Amino acid sequence: MNSVTLTLSFLGLMFVLMALRTPIAISMFVAGSVGYVVQAGWSPYVSFMNTMTFARFASYDLSVIPLFILMGQFATQGGISKALFQFTAGIMGRFKGGLAMASVLASAAFGAICGSSVATAATITGVALPEMKRHGYSGRLATGTLATAGTLGILIPPSVPLVIYAILTEQNIAKLFLAATIPGIIAMLGYMAVIFFYVRLVPGHAPEVNKNPEKLTWQSLVGVAPIGVVFTLVFGGIYGGFFSPTEGAAVGAAAAFGAAMLKREMTWAKFKLCFYATAQSSAMIFLIFVGADIMNSALALTQIQHQLVNLINGWHVAPIWVMVAIVALHIFLGTVTEELSIILLTIPIFFPVVMSLDFGMPPESVAIWFGIMILMVVSFGMLVPPMGLNVYVVNGMAKDVPLGESFRGVLPFLISDIFRIALLLFFPGVCLWLVKFVS
Repeated sequence: MNSVTLTLSFLGLMFVLMALRTPIAISMFVAGSVGYVVQAGWSPYVSFMNTMTFARFASYDLSVIPLFILMGQFATQGGISKALFQFTAGIMGRFKGGLAMASVLASAAFGAICGSSVATAATITGVALPEMKRHGYSGRLATGTLATAGTLGILIPPSVPLVIYAILTEQNIAKLFLAATIPGIIAMLGYMAVIFFYVRLVPGHAPEVNKNPEKLTWQSLVGVAPIGVVFTLVFGGIYGGFFSPTEGAAVGAAAAFGAAMLKREMTWAKFKLCFYATAQSSAMIFLIFVGADIMNSALALTQIQHQLVNLINGWHVAPIWVMVAIVALHIFLGTVTEELSIILLTIPIFFPVVMSLDFGMPPESVAIWFGIMILMVVSFGMLVPPMGLNVYVVNGMAKDVPLGESFRGVLPFLISDIFRIALLLFFPGVCLWLVKFVS
């Protein structure tokens, strides 16, 4: 059996298990184990598992993931989201569609200390959805906006998927965070622009301008100060050279806990919930890591990566079109599985391919640009069926809105996503500009 047949067999087994609703970590683990044993035998497989599992879980680099998740949990349970939405509503409430725009702004700001798309969507929805309903926003616009805005939780640094990409490709986390900043801001402004035009071109989904909008007050400004403090401590410390990204995540978690205590929102039950949720999310990610490791090791035995590099180099096509094809494949994969699994499964295969191509940039710039492109496309997958995890989360909190209406609500925002992906694809400098200021 040749390497291509073996590869297709392992991947086919994995997708069959996924179709049977087997957890993605187990699907990759089983398919990878079968592939490894078929090629190398049982004894080498047992020896590999013995060393690989310990090496993966003992990695210091992985500690940054639970720390950023814990920071987000403290922010979620600490009551910061309510003050944040009130502040952004005070800024945007005077415009038509202002509360929807305020939800986007609040999601972007919350994402700056969260790092999770689903957590951002759920947290801001809990605060913003009742207000949007009370002011007469349609279920389609409200849920579509909140599901889409939730993706800013991973597009705005810190981003857990970007951390995982950095670990897999041995890239600088701080530079990747910096590279994601401008694309994240473009995403936020693009979503607000979509709302601005949508409520004017498609009447009936948003009320007319509120003549008595909520006013900005000193109290509302003080309410969002903790976010500024946490963000400044984490990223100011990282880029100022005071501590590493892992240490910055620890400082951010401590600062977010302190902010929650100052707001007097943190109870003992919520405190325990923060650690339980962090442990649950971290365990899920680490298990996916193990499943992806064994799957990728089985694929490495087939030498499929090297054959893929040689095949693509033999085509003599422009490198940019290879990147277009990789992006298109990731968009498709985003419709059938979640973002972490895509990154862990595909990056070890396609990263060597991308790095073998000549884009006219230094290798580090290519690696950073590729990481941002992957981040953009996996966030796209969180909004489209049948996966559309963010849409399911938000729709589950809006009991009276049909699921089909929520998916229709995200369609205008997907147009903005496509334009942003195309912009970054053909103009890499958009995400690389800030990186040149960091040594």
